[in-house]
Amino acid sequence: MSQKRTFHRLLGPVLMAILLVGVPPHGKGQQESAGGPELCQGNYLSELAAKHQLAEFARGYSSVAEWKAHAGRVRKGILRGAGLLPPPKKCAFNPVVHSRRDYDGYSVENVAFESLPGFFVTGNLYRPKLGKPPFAAILCPHGHFTYPGGGGRFRPDMQLRCATLARLGAVVFSYDMVGWGDSTQTTHDHPRVLALQTWNSIRCLDFLESLGDVDMKRVGITGASGGGTQTFLLTAVDDRVAVSVPVVMVSAHFFGGCNCESGLPIHRSEFHVTNNADIAALAAPRPQLLLSCGEDWTKNTPRVEFPYIQNVYRLFGAADSVENVHLADEGHDYGPSKRAAALKFFARHLGLDLSRVANPASLEGIDESGVTIERPDRLRVFDDSHPRPSRAIRGDEAITAALQAR
Repeated sequence: MSQKRTFHRLLGPVLMAILLVGVPPHGKGQQESAGGPELCQGNYLSELAAKHQLAEFARGYSSVAEWKAHAGRVRKGILRGAGLLPPPKKCAFNPVVHSRRDYDGYSVENVAFESLPGFFVTGNLYRPKLGKPPFAAILCPHGHFTYPGGGGRFRPDMQLRCATLARLGAVVFSYDMVGWGDSTQTTHDHPRVLALQTWNSIRCLDFLESLGDVDMKRVGITGASGGGTQTFLLTAVDDRVAVSVPVVMVSAHFFGGCNCESGLPIHRSEFHVTNNADIAALAAPRPQLLLSCGEDWTKNTPRVEFPYIQNVYRLFGAADSVENVHLADEGHDYGPSKRAAALKFFARHLGLDLSRVANPASLEGIDESGVTIERPDRLRVFDDSHPRPSRAIRGDEAITAALQAR
C-alpha cells in the first residue's frame, strides 16, 4: 500500500472531510466542533465541495474489504444518528386489514399495523391476481407531493405506480410518511420524525415477511423526493432490500430539506462523514436504478453521483447492476417516463411479467389504463366505520417509550 493511501486511511473520514479543498459548506459555517454530531440539511454543500468530498471518500478504499469497512461506519453512523442503535424491540403487528376491492389484475386493501406499541403504520396493500406465490414485493414510500383532495399515497400517480407493479405480479405496500394521510399520531415536522419514518420502513419489511406469500429474496423499494430518501436509507441499513429505485433524490450536495430526511445527525458525527450519494452506494452490489432529472438537485447525477456509485459497484464486479436514467428536460416528480423506467428495471431484476402491461403504442411501451384511480376516502384505513384502535398513543410517546425499553 502506498504511503499516500496509508495516510488517508489513518486520517479517518472526519479529518478527510475537514481537509476538503475548494468551497466550504454552502451558505454556512461549522455548526459544532469538527468532532461532534452535526445536521447536514438542504444545500449543505456547494456543488464543487460535494464533488471534492466524493473524491476524498474514494481515496479511502480500493478493495471490497476497504469499502465494506467504510460502509460499516456509514451504516452505524446513520443508525446511531437516528437514535436506532441499538434498535427498539419489535412488537406484535396487531394488523388492521379491511375493505378489499378487486380490479383488473389486482386488488387493494386498507392496512394498518403497529411498528411500535401504540404507533401505527398506515397504507394500502396492492396484490396481484395472476401468478402463484411466493410473490416479489415492493415498498412504495411517497414524497412530499400534495394534490387536490389528498396528497401522499392518495395521489393518482402513486396509485398508478402501485397498481401497475401489482399487475406485473408483485405484492406492493404503499405507506404513509409520518404526519401524512392516516398517520396523524405525530406531525411531519416532529424532531424525531426521521427515526419514526426509518423504523416504520424497517417494520414494513417485517410486515411483508409476515404475509407468508412473499419471496423475501425478491423485495424492492422505490419512491421519489422524500420517498427517494427513504428508499436509499432503508436499502443502506437493511440488506433485505434486493432492488432499489430512488427517484430524483440522490445528490451529493443536497441533503433533503425535511426533518424526515435530515433532521437528525445521520450524515456527520465524530465517527463518520457521508452524503446521500455515498449512502446510496451502500446498496452495492444489489441492483439499483438512479432516476434523475435536469430541473432539480439531481441535475449532476450523470457526471458526479452516478460515476462515484458505479465505481463502488465496480469493486464488486457488478458495474452493470447499477444504472442511471437521466431525464434532462423533466422536473421533480415520479411521472410517466420515470414510472416506465422503474417498471422495466423491477421486471428485469425481480422476475415480473412486463407483458401484462405492455403496449407498444402507449408512452414508453407501458399501458396504465387498466388502473382504477380511487378517491382518498376509499383508501383511508381509519374512518367512522374503522376507528383507530384505542391503544394508539402519540408518536413522541411511542418512540420515547420504545427507546427507554431497549
